[in-house]
Amino acid sequence: MAFKYGVLLFLFWFLLSGHYGLLLLGLGLASVALTVFLMKRMNVIDHESYPIHLSAHMPAFIVYIMREIFSANIDVIKRILLPGSNPISPQMLELPLPQKTDLGRVIYANSITLTPGTVSVNLDKDTILVHALAKETADELATGKMASAIPDYSVGQEGR
Repeated sequence: MAFKYGVLLFLFWFLLSGHYGLLLLGLGLASVALTVFLMKRMNVIDHESYPIHLSAHMPAFIVYIMREIFSANIDVIKRILLPGSNPISPQMLELPLPQKTDLGRVIYANSITLTPGTVSVNLDKDTILVHALAKETADELATGKMASAIPDYSVGQEGR
């Protein structure tokens, strides 16, 4: 696993640097080797690391969350500029967490916070406490549509 991270890190460094000189390539390789050594020594590369092999699910999720962010922005703008037609009615709601891994739970909580008009307040093992700007937004979250859109990155370990 450390070797894969090293190769990816070196490729990333190479693409960003744009240098092809032997000395700079050697220094880049040495810095990547040192970084991988330190990551391995600090036990950063473990079962909680990002599962690269499951990245195929992310493009669809990114398209979904971008649509949600855009429509939520429009909704918040309407509530600010036209307060009589779309009143603000703050809500606190507790939602179940269908994700089994810590990474899936965190992605869900961050997705809620990224969407204007909602904030993840507390994240427990089985539930998430959310503040919503309006009842309609809270009702939309309660349907579980966003929760089901989150790819659950199970890597053979259950969340703690």
